Amino acid sequence: MNARKDEIVKKYIKDIKSADVWSVFKILADFVKGFDELGDLGPTVTIFGSARTKKSDKYYKKARKLSSMLGRKGFSVMTGGGPGIMEAANRGAHEHKDVESIGLNIDLPFEQVTNPYTTKELGFDYFFSRKVMLVKYSIAYVIFPGGYGTLDELFEALTLIQTRKIIGVKVFVVGVEFYKPLMEFIETTLLNDGMIDEDDFHMITLTDDLKLVTNEIEESLLGQIRILKEVGLEDTKYYKGLLEFSLNKNLKK
Repeated sequence: MNARKDEIVKKYIKDIKSADVWSVFKILADFVKGFDELGDLGPTVTIFGSARTKKSDKYYKKARKLSSMLGRKGFSVMTGGGPGIMEAANRGAHEHKDVESIGLNIDLPFEQVTNPYTTKELGFDYFFSRKVMLVKYSIAYVIFPGGYGTLDELFEALTLIQTRKIIGVKVFVVGVEFYKPLMEFIETTLLNDGMIDEDDFHMITLTDDLKLVTNEIEESLLGQIRILKEVGLEDTKYYKGLLEFSLNKNLKK
């Protein structure tokens, strides 16, 4: 096991420090693989959270329950493919055979071991290409408690929405007790000091109400269909997939 960790560490040091053109091809390969494998996904929700969360933890149980609720409504679920919250989310989706339980994995010298509850799994060499795929093909992001990686993914999503690189996608933060200090910092420091504005602050829905999350995701799907039509993307596979889903589920404003 230690030999495996050392091998991965050396690989990343070489990639970071090298100016080797081969690294460019590996980066391109990551993106091409993601576009090819994920381009035909129907409505999908990405769930982020700690790899260290135990099965007995309340947030593991909540993540599993939420993804099962989403799967029951026909939404596929995407995660980073590892243990902890990611495993819980894939596990909940895996209970429903008509949806995909997607894991986008990455080699790490610690923590990341593929969980057994995925129906579609892709491996990536680079964090940034993997992160693009986690946000590109999702109609909503749900953030459970986690560490640096989870916070990175939260603020990446918020930045993309703030700068309108992504439109119509909602961010749900589950874990009121866990995230309350962070939300207070965002409100009392970032907002009050003018680093963000009111709209930026209200991009985040902090809640422990899983039914609210699933209901609002359904509602936001209709909004995203409208936006895609307004910008002339009715002929894309993505638009047609979302529209077909909404018609099959009889979703209405």
